[in-house]
Amino acid sequence: MYIKKIELKNFRNYEDFSMDFDKKVNLIVGENAQGKTNLIEAIYLSSIGRSFRTNRDSDMIKFDDDRAYVKVYAQKEVIDTKVEITINGKSKKSIKKDGSLVRKTSELIDNIIIVIFSPEDLKIVKDEPEKRRKFIDRELAQIKPAYYDCLSNYKKILLQRNTYLKEDYVDNKVLSVWDSQLVRYGSDLMKMRKKFIDDINVFSGNIHSSITNGKEKLTLKYVPNIDYVESSEEQRKIFEESLQKSYDNDIKLRTTTKGPHKDDMSFFVNGINARNFGSQGQQRTCALSLKLAELDFIKEETGETGILLLDDVMSELDKERRKYLVDALHNNQIFITATDIDKELTDSYPEAKIINIEKGKIKIV
Repeated sequence: MYIKKIELKNFRNYEDFSMDFDKKVNLIVGENAQGKTNLIEAIYLSSIGRSFRTNRDSDMIKFDDDRAYVKVYAQKEVIDTKVEITINGKSKKSIKKDGSLVRKTSELIDNIIIVIFSPEDLKIVKDEPEKRRKFIDRELAQIKPAYYDCLSNYKKILLQRNTYLKEDYVDNKVLSVWDSQLVRYGSDLMKMRKKFIDDINVFSGNIHSSITNGKEKLTLKYVPNIDYVESSEEQRKIFEESLQKSYDNDIKLRTTTKGPHKDDMSFFVNGINARNFGSQGQQRTCALSLKLAELDFIKEETGETGILLLDDVMSELDKERRKYLVDALHNNQIFITATDIDKELTDSYPEAKIINIEKGKIKIV
């Protein structure tokens, strides 16, 4: 899978932009605040219809304009695909896939599959659990429509329950009305998350071993907020009992304290928790292994080679990790943003397409 072309109108600082891409390597070069990450954001938008930078669609509309437009052409294993996104500041965005209107975001899932790797991702090991949950949700949601729908339903019910918990008077019987649905969707989320972490654990472990020349063994573990069991029926029972036991605490804190919205995952290097006791180098190697493992996971699950966006991440990695990253990515289309052309990169990718960006336009050099 690779992206062939993008067209932008009034997107961020791009007024009218069109670019054909190389099917393997594209180096996007420019000074800070010229539009490199904006271009990466537009590419990513074609994957799940959402930005990785903001929750407000209106942020992506060029200043003093009221509508932005993104069109991405991609080549999959056997067919072409086209995604068109119109963002209107006064109404919901409109998404079309191959000319047909997408009525639910889940209809866009598993079409153009993209992995984003930014400096923030290097902090995934040491950051708070929310960052790791977002990683799990983002990667599963873009290849499994069932997960996306389940997560959306869970969040909707959770919001309703939490809103009620903020009332002056809360009735346990009313809370139980939301509990049954929370248990249903939450238990399914837990099962899919556990399988995902088990699967990606194998890929990331192999990659981490290669990066460290076999000196370190990486193990990922699912850390659920409530006890996890394989039986779906038993899982729902455990979840329901956990919610009931936490009624008093939930009412006191005015929020739902039990459920997969509090899940986490742990990284162990040679059996030692990397978040608490790992060096910065080990934590970054864990993050790199995890990101590359996503591509292996995507290939196994979908049969497609995922597209990798490297947004200003090369400068954050040492020479050894950069070399491993470069060597590992010859089968995927990659987009790399940088403030200047790195000889190490051009030597590694002599046929790469170099795209110079200045103030949202192609700079002729």
